[in-house]
Amino acid sequence: MITKQGIITSAKMRGTVTVTTHRNVFHPLYKKRFRVSKKFLADAAGMDLHEGDEVVIQECRPLSKRKRFKVIEIRKAAPRTSELAEDMAVHKAIHRDKIAPQASKPSTSPTPSA
Repeated sequence: MITKQGIITSAKMRGTVTVTTHRNVFHPLYKKRFRVSKKFLADAAGMDLHEGDEVVIQECRPLSKRKRFKVIEIRKAAPRTSELAEDMAVHKAIHRDKIAPQASKPSTSPTPSA
């Protein structure tokens, strides 16, 4: 069975995610390497997946017209938006600058006489 590693670029469909994989290709004439990306639809199978997660997909029998892979492993989960908001709130609470209220003082600088 063929396995590929990629990043989830869309998790808006029910039970299906879009996984983008990248590979480097060497051009035979111009002797340059360039990056080629391809999108695959994969079955989520009840997993809690979100955009940005790094996953491993495996080839399986055709599940629909375009879906021929299933997610078998989550390599690295992307931080969730609620976790980011919570982390920012904790960071602000811990590292907040203690600013004393500034009393407004009248300017004592001399004004130029004309």
